[in-house]
Amino acid sequence: MNVNIQTVRFHADSKLTEYVNRKLEKLNTFHDRIIKVEVYLKLDNVVHAIKDKIAEIKVLVPRQEFFVKTSSKSFEESFDHAMDSIINQIKRRKEKQAA
Repeated sequence: MNVNIQTVRFHADSKLTEYVNRKLEKLNTFHDRIIKVEVYLKLDNVVHAIKDKIAEIKVLVPRQEFFVKTSSKSFEESFDHAMDSIINQIKRRKEKQAA
């Protein structure tokens, strides 16, 4: 599984990237043929004092692509919500294929 983490409008510290990588390792338990995972961490509303933290996750498997975008007040919270959604998408697709 190839993991690519990109940050937009800021530089992520090592603690955040380690957190993301540790969580992404769990994806292999839900799908065994994941080719690539792309994670985009973005700052939104740069003009305002309060900035929304956006997490986008794209998971590529043979002949399929899963995508989720969430935002909240912290990157960890945004990433956790996106991760839950992507896991649900993968589970639903596997259930459809099994049926």
